[in-house]
Amino acid sequence: MQFSIPEVLQILSTEVAGYAVPIVDLIAVQTNDPYKILVATILSARTKDETTATAAARLFKEAPNLAALAEISEERLAKLIFPVGFYKNKAGFLARLPGVLASEFDNRIPDEVESLTRLPGVGRKTANLVVAVAFKKPAICVDTHVHRIMNIWGYVKTKSPLETEMALREKLPPQYWLTINSTLVAFGQGTCKPVAPHCDRCVIAKYCPQIGVRPRKMPSISKKTNGEAAMRKFVSWNVNGLRAVEKKGFAEILADLNADLVALQEIKALPEQLSESIKNIPGYTAYWFSAQKKGYAGVATYSKEQPLSVIYGIDHKDHDYEGRVLTLEFGDFFFVNAYFPNAQHGLLRMDYKLQFNNDLLAFAQTLAAKKSVVICGDFNVAHKEIDLTNPKQNEKNPGYAPEERAWMDQFLGAGFVDTFRMFNQEPGQYTWWSYRFNARARNIGWRIDYFCVDQASKKRVAEAAILSDIMGSDHCPILLGFR
Repeated sequence: MQFSIPEVLQILSTEVAGYAVPIVDLIAVQTNDPYKILVATILSARTKDETTATAAARLFKEAPNLAALAEISEERLAKLIFPVGFYKNKAGFLARLPGVLASEFDNRIPDEVESLTRLPGVGRKTANLVVAVAFKKPAICVDTHVHRIMNIWGYVKTKSPLETEMALREKLPPQYWLTINSTLVAFGQGTCKPVAPHCDRCVIAKYCPQIGVRPRKMPSISKKTNGEAAMRKFVSWNVNGLRAVEKKGFAEILADLNADLVALQEIKALPEQLSESIKNIPGYTAYWFSAQKKGYAGVATYSKEQPLSVIYGIDHKDHDYEGRVLTLEFGDFFFVNAYFPNAQHGLLRMDYKLQFNNDLLAFAQTLAAKKSVVICGDFNVAHKEIDLTNPKQNEKNPGYAPEERAWMDQFLGAGFVDTFRMFNQEPGQYTWWSYRFNARARNIGWRIDYFCVDQASKKRVAEAAILSDIMGSDHCPILLGFR
């Protein structure tokens, strides 16, 4: 059936009327004040709507207008808006906002995208949203939901939200510009989720080509049929602080993923520092191997199945002190969760990293002599030019130095397989993006997270993917289907 934007958007406008309203649209209903809409939009970036709502309420109680905002210290702003994502950065943006508006815009919130992007903390997405919601002027706000869903529909074929915005400006009829963001954000949060979308109950299922979609399957572990082994779903994710990602919906993300094993790296916490809701997620048993240094490194694995044994570390004091490797043994495979060291600026820690790499390889080879081995985690290296946006500029930088790439050659040559490249040879497939320069929206990234298996187990790999739509960290999760 031909995809009809007018018909589909008409259906969705009715469907999402009963969904939770995106917080910026809710504030716009309550007030037409451009100041409050701008501030709420800044707060909402990479933050759950309910968190934004409570933080905005606290802030607006003390700073109901621009003049009041100018009187509040940056330290106080940080306390008022905590725990929104990157609250310290946002407090800095808000502290500088009154001064920039006074010096450049005569204390007026500008109503044009290019002018708004000159304000601290305002990128194109925020600017478009303010123009559309606060001023009701034609603008297309493209967040990850709009970008993702438009590509699922095949309405655009783009690699970043910025590319999607430009494509929609050329293609999307203007009458949909003001509403497309709120409609697709609500739809993306409620039905067409980034992970395991609910295609089984989608009101536009008969229209949707489902490009690149993996609908949810209940349960996740299928029964054996016709002698075929059941497929397990594994996920690996460098969360860059488990306590931080908890505030960004980690438990809900984990539930949506519905994986059999979830490996986390860089948890930056001891178990006793974590909430009970994170330590005891229904359906899983959690295993922890934290660094002895607080707030540093550490790995954790959630498992639905009881392992035969758990191996903490690789019997090497220097590595195990930093909580870098956690292995779960099952009947027919070992699951190794590893956080590889960063060579650091100036390659100051290169010798240590290469020693860790070699020690881990020896450990993995010992396991592979017994049964299948799955090794996953943040390897902190982009293997080839295809695995990062700017290879030439990074040839002497940590993560792409010749010594690191040579070791990756050695690792694969020793009999391990990069599972993602079994299925995908395309460029632009990344798992980590800098928080600077709007890198994720522009897809300026690196592929440094891997699922690898021993060569003998290559035939057990059913699928491998990058879940780049899942936010919460500077890394995104990766997935492996394993039989």
